[in-house]
Amino acid sequence: MNTDYSDWNGYVQKNIEGVDLSFDEALHLFDLPLPVIGGIADEIRRKRCGELVTFVIDRNISYTNRCEARCKFCAFYAKTEEESYVLQQDEILKKIEETVNVGGTQILIQGGINPEIGIEWFEDLFSAIKRKFRDVQLHSLSPPEIDFLARTEGLSVRETLERLRGAGLDSLPGGGAEILCDHVRTVISPDKVSADGWLHVMETAHKMGMKTTATMMFGHIERNEDIIEHLFKIRDLQNRTKGFTAFIPWTFQPKNTELYDVIKEPVAVTRYLQVLAISRIVLHSIRNVQASWLTQDFEVDKLALFFGANDFGGTILEENVVTAAGKEYRPAKVEEIIKAVESVGRPVAQRDTYYEIV
Repeated sequence: MNTDYSDWNGYVQKNIEGVDLSFDEALHLFDLPLPVIGGIADEIRRKRCGELVTFVIDRNISYTNRCEARCKFCAFYAKTEEESYVLQQDEILKKIEETVNVGGTQILIQGGINPEIGIEWFEDLFSAIKRKFRDVQLHSLSPPEIDFLARTEGLSVRETLERLRGAGLDSLPGGGAEILCDHVRTVISPDKVSADGWLHVMETAHKMGMKTTATMMFGHIERNEDIIEHLFKIRDLQNRTKGFTAFIPWTFQPKNTELYDVIKEPVAVTRYLQVLAISRIVLHSIRNVQASWLTQDFEVDKLALFFGANDFGGTILEENVVTAAGKEYRPAKVEEIIKAVESVGRPVAQRDTYYEIV
């Protein structure tokens, strides 16, 4: 290849002008020194987003831990009937009230693929939430959950989303993407929606005017080629629909999972920063790239702000899935996020689900 990879401006200009990298160009980014790709990603972030760093006050509520998918990378699903639960509506409403009382605006409700829970359960729940907390933004139910509901209810994905949106659903989180390559998914999540199925849910939501986020979980069995394939699928859909508000790459946490026998530790911080930066460089059509303090820590998140990230994520007043895999966790305080961002010389502001400043 004749491309001059020492020319930072070439990469920056391609991103700003909305030019797609070729597969070989994107793959070659893995060969560049970390400071180089970090510098490219940071310059793109500066030109696209400016200096402001944002965060959201949110809560992740896991409404059930029963899951038929039983993914090999997951430590959250109930192993026995005795361990399984489904939260009652009043429990969920209480959790949301606690969130609203501290200034929270975003509620993420996700769980497992539970055949005992039908679409009416969600319609009743979302309607009750919106009656009591009109301004709360329901950023809830990942594509695997939507796909499963559609199939079990005998509905199309669009019909399913229309009913849920009518009940109060605002936007979809990007969970369940893992790596959007079926040869990876057949190993780590064989009983979950396919890569094309995940993309179909998101494209349907976008065409209905619903916004969503996109994620990538890496650090397990994927190759560099698989990461680029994942990014390209997200990029190509965004080129068509402009429906993704943000991209969030995060690292696999192996403890307590079926993959622990072969993968003992999460990937190194340098690998996280590398993939984060490459994500920013490749995804020219997605403005916001979110750091993941939940799977890293605040010190790494501060570094991430110089590797392409412009968003610090959420306060995450509750989290159950990553912590089930052994990751230590406590909610982040607003003052802690502000202090962390300002310590690296960047301004900071609270946002909502749609990246509007509160």
